[in-house]
Amino acid sequence: MSAMNAVDKLAQQAAAAVDTEWVVSLTQELVRIRSVYEPAGGSNESKAARFVAKVLEGMGLKPISEEAAPGRPNIICDWQGSAFDPTRHKTLMFEGHTDVVTEGNADKWTYPPFAAKIVNERIYGRGAADMKAGVAAAICALKAVMSIAPDLAGRIRLGIVADEEGMMLGIKDFITKGWAKDVSGAIICEPEENEICLFQKGALRLAVHISGVMSHGAMPYAGVNPIPSLAALVIEAKELEQREQQRLGAHDYLGLPWITPTIVSAPASGEAQVNVVPESAYLTFDIRTVPGQDHQALLREFETIAQKLAAQNEGVQIRLELIEERPWTETPANDPLVTAVEKASNLILGTRRYGGVPGATDGTFLRASAGVPIVTIGPGLRTIPHQRDEYVDIADLQKAARLYAAAAIYFLDESHEI
Repeated sequence: MSAMNAVDKLAQQAAAAVDTEWVVSLTQELVRIRSVYEPAGGSNESKAARFVAKVLEGMGLKPISEEAAPGRPNIICDWQGSAFDPTRHKTLMFEGHTDVVTEGNADKWTYPPFAAKIVNERIYGRGAADMKAGVAAAICALKAVMSIAPDLAGRIRLGIVADEEGMMLGIKDFITKGWAKDVSGAIICEPEENEICLFQKGALRLAVHISGVMSHGAMPYAGVNPIPSLAALVIEAKELEQREQQRLGAHDYLGLPWITPTIVSAPASGEAQVNVVPESAYLTFDIRTVPGQDHQALLREFETIAQKLAAQNEGVQIRLELIEERPWTETPANDPLVTAVEKASNLILGTRRYGGVPGATDGTFLRASAGVPIVTIGPGLRTIPHQRDEYVDIADLQKAARLYAAAAIYFLDESHEI
């Protein structure tokens, strides 16, 4: 038997060891836990995190729970083969999150959003794709690897974190506490149609505060209206977007960059009245970037626009506030993690399909802040998260779990290298 065939055989055994019925039931159990972060109502990820920890304890593991914020725990769990040497061997991380976005009006769902009902070989529910399925697939993949490769010369780390849907406090805390330092590569288990994603779009969240002088609507000359400056800023931002799109074109996997106004409010707070020139206005932009864009350069463009508009409108003041920055990421195609996932994809799917992540993920910070190579791949349509009637196809879920198990073998097994 050749060296490569020996690794292939072990990867096949790991994939075959995945309990495909359990990955379905585990996904259902996770979906049934409403892990929406709603502090006013007392809802958060804690119940889902405790459930994950209990499942891992049932596998004979010792998960660690650490609060990234009050009542919002991360679950970290390591398993290592008996031949693992931390000074020589690699650590593969499977990363997922326990929080889900709100279901909105549950009456508008075809099936109850937290019932995890199976219809036509699909699991329906909030978080079914984003990303309770990915979390379940990672856990089941780990169990399969444990069963067939107890002497593996490698370590698998699960990082199942809080607050991915918000400010990503969970993964930031994970990194701050040192958990990413010895991670050799991370598979981000987000719903990406089981495509191999080496690129993720970046994000800039920008708030614009515009102040003027309140006056009577019948006598606008007695005040300074901030709204025309707001409108001009939206137009200038659109022109900047067009220049960037023309300069860069469409990225092969991420498409075009976008500068999108998302919140417009005048006055910035308080009651609006039709006969009152407001004292202030508020505007936000959700800016999505691609390789080739420099975030600081974009911010300087906005500063230049703001200064120009303020100079053109006497009495208007414009202040920019950077709410959050998430850089675009790229993992080199020749990274060992990429090679491992490609081999696993060939083994399980019979092909290698590539895609790009249209939004930021926890992997953004693992790659950009901690320097960890990442591949984002997981079950579920990339367009289905945050929609009503969210679902995941059972066949794709089961394939993802088997792919993860095989990828772990390909990445960590060094005993059969030529």
